[in-house]
Amino acid sequence: MPSLRKHHRHQTRSVSPHELQLLLEKDLDALPFSLPEGSLDQFVDFILLLDKWNSVYNLTSVRDMTQMVGRHILDSLIVNPFLHGEKILDVGCGAGLPGIPLAIINPDKQFTLLDSNQKKTRFVQQAKTELQLDNVIVVNERVEEFNMPDGVNTVIARAFSSIENLISGVDHLLADDAEILAMKGTYPMAELENIPQGFKMEKIETLDVPGLDAERHLVMLSRS
Repeated sequence: MPSLRKHHRHQTRSVSPHELQLLLEKDLDALPFSLPEGSLDQFVDFILLLDKWNSVYNLTSVRDMTQMVGRHILDSLIVNPFLHGEKILDVGCGAGLPGIPLAIINPDKQFTLLDSNQKKTRFVQQAKTELQLDNVIVVNERVEEFNMPDGVNTVIARAFSSIENLISGVDHLLADDAEILAMKGTYPMAELENIPQGFKMEKIETLDVPGLDAERHLVMLSRS
């Protein structure tokens, strides 16, 4: 396949779809769960699409497609075992992370990807269309103004402010058995001291992301 020329000043070489596929295969094999057939090709297509849009819309600070493998795809997929229930809400989804990668490997779950930034939800809608993800709904709205009558089973957030702000923002969207998953880098000691009344921390999981040399923690919360 012909290589894709990079135009970002931070990128120094071309990356072909085949090279992306090989990088993904290596790291995906290290995940502690199996992936559905065809998901590898969708991950490659998603990275190519993200790189294309990133040159104009600045959707993510990661400019190198090879780094997107670990920092975007694997970093999203690693939380898959902790999803609860059928209805998942990705709050502040940005460029569709972690929602798009998780939706690719969970066709039986319904994902709502929410962000107030219109250019980002335009991209996520395009990704949904091109990847044919029928289990994804894209919403351009502030979380405080959004409503889901039956509630959601899992709220997940990768880059949504503090845990305190996350809980206050999604409280009205939670089903009775709902769980909140806050994806963090370093251990969020200070944030854990400000969990709002009525909620409790269930567990903090230290995550080992294949191909990524960085701290990752998942904070699991629920109503007390």
